[in-house]
Amino acid sequence: MGKKRIAIVTDSNSGITQKQGRELGISVLPMPFYINEQLFLEDITLTQEEFYKKLTEGADISTSQPSPADVMELWETLLQEYEEVVHIPMSSGLSNSCQTAMVLAREFKGKVQVVDNQRISVTQRRSVLDALALAETGKTAAQIREVLEREGHESSIYITLETLKYLKKGGRITPAAAALGTVLNLKPVLQIQGERLDAFSKARGKKQAKKIMIKAVEKDLKTRFQEAAGKGLICLDAAYTGNEEEALEWKRELEKNFKTEVYMAPLSLSVACHIGHGALAVTIAKKVEVE
Repeated sequence: MGKKRIAIVTDSNSGITQKQGRELGISVLPMPFYINEQLFLEDITLTQEEFYKKLTEGADISTSQPSPADVMELWETLLQEYEEVVHIPMSSGLSNSCQTAMVLAREFKGKVQVVDNQRISVTQRRSVLDALALAETGKTAAQIREVLEREGHESSIYITLETLKYLKKGGRITPAAAALGTVLNLKPVLQIQGERLDAFSKARGKKQAKKIMIKAVEKDLKTRFQEAAGKGLICLDAAYTGNEEEALEWKRELEKNFKTEVYMAPLSLSVACHIGHGALAVTIAKKVEVE
């Protein structure tokens, strides 16, 4: 029997757990975190619960990237079994792991294609599902990379936060703005579009923040994604940071509003570091059209 054709690799920023990765038949590189200078690997030696416990206790948490040796070792192992590898890391605008992977891939003479399609969390997971669907149709690794990069920006993430503490800590807002926001119960709505985490709107309380996010998605469906929606190629996903009960309610609200099934997953811990516990997100992405 010859080699299998295409292996797909992503990282744990996609929100795909090790177990789900095995079920999908893909490899998931765990993202490394340093917590009070000790190394942890997402979903291997670090659970969601432990992460949020340490975060709320005020531990010093920093994100890192998978070590080049681990990445290359994984590719080498896969290439014994597969002809080519499609590697889908988190957005290059949010981490250096994409650039590192591109440099390492040069050693593999085109057999490893690194996709820089500016996705993270549940939208990155969508790219993995798209890659699996494209591989089924017989596309090469280079062709898959090309499609994913071309369509990478066909997605949007809207997030509202519970607390401004972590935006302040990361220097994304001033201490004065954070203090005022806390007093007025302001909940920022942020958008991740491609490579940047940007302010989108301000809300008084979470209820209003949810309304703003729903309106934003409705607008996207009528404008940017109108054609894709007409073809039934739109996926709505939701995400959260540690607040599962509130998130399930959010998922139900979205499903009722948009009359479609919404996939829900914890937001990647690399994003959670910057926004804290209790966030809610909704994402909209166009599925790749498969002939």
